[in-house]
Amino acid sequence: MMSEPSEPSGLSERDLAVLALEREPWPGPGAKERAVRERLGITPTRYYQLLNALLDDPRALAHDPVTVNRLRRLREARRARR
Repeated sequence: MMSEPSEPSGLSERDLAVLALEREPWPGPGAKERAVRERLGITPTRYYQLLNALLDDPRALAHDPVTVNRLRRLREARRARR
């Protein structure tokens, strides 16, 4: 299982893979979900649960501040619209 810390950042390989997927541009609906299943072997629902937890993890912010801050802004905008 990919949950052991493997980086000096203390993030697991799976955490790093989730952040890497979020940095990629996606051509259309379904492409990202397909990549999540193929590359990570998890469901899109589980992926988004992991991603949401990563957005609150200071190690993720330290590792990739641009991506984490962008996703935090999007999350806050969605919450404000509810």
